[in-house]
Amino acid sequence: MHSAVLLIEFGSIILGLGLLGRFAARFQLSPIPLYLLAGLAFGEGGLLPLGASEEFIATGAEIGVILLLLMLGLEYTATDLVSNLKTHYPSGLVDCALNALPGAAVALLLGWGPVAAVVLAGVTWISSSGVIAKVLGDLGRVGNRETPVILSVLVLEDLAMAVYLPIVTALVAGAGLLAGSVTLAIALGAAGLVLFLAVRYGRVISRFVSSDDPEKLLLVVLGLTILVAGVAQQLQVSAAVGAFLVGIALSGEVAEGAHTLLSPLRDLFAAVFFVFFGLHTDPSSIPPVLLPALGLAVVTALTKIATGYWAARRAGISVKGRWRAGGALVARGEFSIVIAGLAVAAGIEPSLGPLATAYVLILVVLGPLTARYTEPVASWWGRRRGSGRPEPGPQPTPRAAEAETPVAD
Repeated sequence: MHSAVLLIEFGSIILGLGLLGRFAARFQLSPIPLYLLAGLAFGEGGLLPLGASEEFIATGAEIGVILLLLMLGLEYTATDLVSNLKTHYPSGLVDCALNALPGAAVALLLGWGPVAAVVLAGVTWISSSGVIAKVLGDLGRVGNRETPVILSVLVLEDLAMAVYLPIVTALVAGAGLLAGSVTLAIALGAAGLVLFLAVRYGRVISRFVSSDDPEKLLLVVLGLTILVAGVAQQLQVSAAVGAFLVGIALSGEVAEGAHTLLSPLRDLFAAVFFVFFGLHTDPSSIPPVLLPALGLAVVTALTKIATGYWAARRAGISVKGRWRAGGALVARGEFSIVIAGLAVAAGIEPSLGPLATAYVLILVVLGPLTARYTEPVASWWGRRRGSGRPEPGPQPTPRAAEAETPVAD
């Protein structure tokens, strides 16, 4: 009987997601907000809570995040990654300063204490790699010039989690300096080892994985990715980082074949991930913290847009690409919930969980919209301001004019 209910619930979810996806496609929108709202409607405190399929959906959600990051990694080589990290690390520092400080400030203003401030700083700092990867694919921007800049910021954030998560875990557990240092050393060592293997032995790994049989290629790539993601998570490193590094370790025909085979699986499990997020959000817990969450969401949406604009400008991207980069980085998601969950489980601050949930829900819905409309709105505003000027200003010198010439998209 339980098996029949599981099949009915899960089949209904998949069918509903397909219909929502078709509805979103008709209006040229990303389906992510609709997936989240569907999860809210059928989750804890929703219209019709689901029970039998919850555990299965949770596992599917984890696989969804892993596949999203794997597919994003397949778009780039290990050389691209190292080059981007060397080039864009200042953007990571700006990202941390602009987006972590508002969360820490709000926690301190609410009187939650320094530990809660560190936790909320992480919630507001880290963008959702899963949501952004999906949005970039939906909008057809994977090949855009600003996409490597976006990717570099996301990778720096994900790698920073290898340092941040062990620190937060030690803080919320009240661990001593020695225990926290050991956990941090293990995490850094594991991340460094995986990155070294990806960069140094990527071709060897590709030859090992390569197969002319699509079935064998699919099984080996999927199995290797989930295995590495699980080992990374066991060592307190993000499973998403492990999956991404597997993607960049594969190159050539192997990467192209894996991309083709895994695309349908990615779309399926990514949709399950977004539904799972909504299922575990009780709508009744949102109204009491909606106002501070909304204010924090507005501030950090603007700081993320500023981060992406600055990073893209530094990389020589045109003005339109800068706005697209900023708008794409707004969404928060999986990491923010994980970080808040550590504090909630330790009993740090009862209001932290609902605030983080409302905050992430706002931005995970707003993120696909800012990704699509930030650049058109900025262009419209620029034209409006330009049309209001009675006459042009002084002409720049030849040297200044050359410096201000935008780079083509």
